[in-house]
Amino acid sequence: MTAIDALKRNPSAALLAVQLLGLLLYPFMEGSPRGRALLGMFGLVVLGAALWVVRRSPWLTWVGSLLALPVVILSLAAVVMPRPELVVWAAALEAVFYFYATGSLIAYMWQDWVATTDELFAAGATFTLLAWAFAYVFVVCQALLPGSFGAGELESARTWMDLLFLSFAVLSGVGLSDIVPQVPMAQAIVMLEAFCGVMYIALVISRLVSMTAIARREGS
Repeated sequence: MTAIDALKRNPSAALLAVQLLGLLLYPFMEGSPRGRALLGMFGLVVLGAALWVVRRSPWLTWVGSLLALPVVILSLAAVVMPRPELVVWAAALEAVFYFYATGSLIAYMWQDWVATTDELFAAGATFTLLAWAFAYVFVVCQALLPGSFGAGELESARTWMDLLFLSFAVLSGVGLSDIVPQVPMAQAIVMLEAFCGVMYIALVISRLVSMTAIARREGS
């Protein structure tokens, strides 16, 4: 079986790989206007990969397409004309899309009682999608409420990598981030993400682990 065939059988693995690649590439993209433009284009690649995976979900896939279309238009407009209002609207719509994609993948993993290889990759991809979604919510919060997130004595706006790092730290519960919410709304969003992270592990991951254990026991 070729690599292309493997990706067709396990599209969630491709989505997870693209997202993890983004974590390594983003630090090199934020330092210059050209890099930020590349960051926006790479975001569209992640968006396309997520939309491709969502097609396997039992949810209405046309909703994902309708959500993705304005995101693509606004993201391209923000690359050509990097105006703050365009960036905020694009981030808001991307947050909505990634929340939808998260729900779609959870529905995909819950549609039967067999834990396939693609569903195991989907568990990782869903976690990263949820982290991306909250990071975009942080972007909107910071734009509407300047100073929402602080880091020690620094009062400047946090970068995309800062907010994504904070999102992963909160969602995973590791608490490693030195960036803290400074206003009540930011604190509320962070608490909501922490709750979602705990519930995701408790309800989704534990179910997949149980199904995998049952399948191995029945197989033996």
